[in-house]
Amino acid sequence: MKLLRIFSVAVSAAALSVGAALSASAETTTLRIQTHFSPETLSGQLAKKFVDDVTAMSNGEIEIEMFYSSAVVKSAETFDAAATGILDCDMTGGAYQTGKNPAFQFAGDLMGGYANPYQQMAWLLHGDGRAKINELYNGHNMQFIGWWIPGPESLSSTKPISGVEDFKDWKFRSPPGMATLVFKNLGASPIVMDFNEIFTALETGIIDGADAANLTNNIGLGLYDIAKHTNYPGFHSMPADHLACRMDVWEAMPDHHKAIMTVAMDALALHNATLNEVKNAQNAKLLRDQGVNLYEWSPEELAKFRQAVKAGWTEFATTPESKELLNSHIEFLTGMGAM
Repeated sequence: MKLLRIFSVAVSAAALSVGAALSASAETTTLRIQTHFSPETLSGQLAKKFVDDVTAMSNGEIEIEMFYSSAVVKSAETFDAAATGILDCDMTGGAYQTGKNPAFQFAGDLMGGYANPYQQMAWLLHGDGRAKINELYNGHNMQFIGWWIPGPESLSSTKPISGVEDFKDWKFRSPPGMATLVFKNLGASPIVMDFNEIFTALETGIIDGADAANLTNNIGLGLYDIAKHTNYPGFHSMPADHLACRMDVWEAMPDHHKAIMTVAMDALALHNATLNEVKNAQNAKLLRDQGVNLYEWSPEELAKFRQAVKAGWTEFATTPESKELLNSHIEFLTGMGAM
């Protein structure tokens, strides 16, 4: 009995020691992240799923406070707000930062280059895309973690948009970056404005249409309540929304937290692309039933647009970093036989 008691005490002591060691090794990461998506949109719902997944996989060690609808600063200011400490991470998109360097365009949206989100994710995962993007981001005190791509976007308009000719004198909300250049060259009048100002601008007639999101997220924004014309399938743009965090925040994370964040972003990318593909097809039928005009562009009209886009690539890539990223995309697409 005495030996049994000694063994029991030893086991209890060992268990306490292990418990104390585990407790001492537990580390907490607290992140303040802003997204431009509202919680009502599909993307907003998926951003919440990302937060829930990270919390579950980290057993609560990673705590995320998500700010939706650009609640802290404007969408285009999120990157700088994270880099300077107002926030910790940016969950908008790289193309908002083209004013810093046009290379950010090619870290977010090649415009007309990739046919679907799976091709574009393949460059990131298998074409050394993460490392190439971080060569750019690290120079701005940010660490790129991952992409999530809803798929090709659809324009919304109060006027018909059945071909390139319809872009003449078409006033529309444009994101910053190469889109303004391409559409301006086609005769449109792009107006750069924040993501969350689009509905009011459409409602008041400041703009005729918007380059905002895909069918599903456009519905979430309420755009088709006003704009009764759209194109589907989309073709003009397929922006990759990113997650990027300030470098000191990233470097302070233990390796298993970094792995959780990276894997959670890759999982978000898969859910995002597949769910949006399903929802867009369902919503195309719904919008037609509601009287919204959906235009599927002919091969001839698509060719005209893509010719303008390819010219825009060369015209926009004016820095060494932008040329390097553009060439990386082109080499990857050519290697796959997709270009």
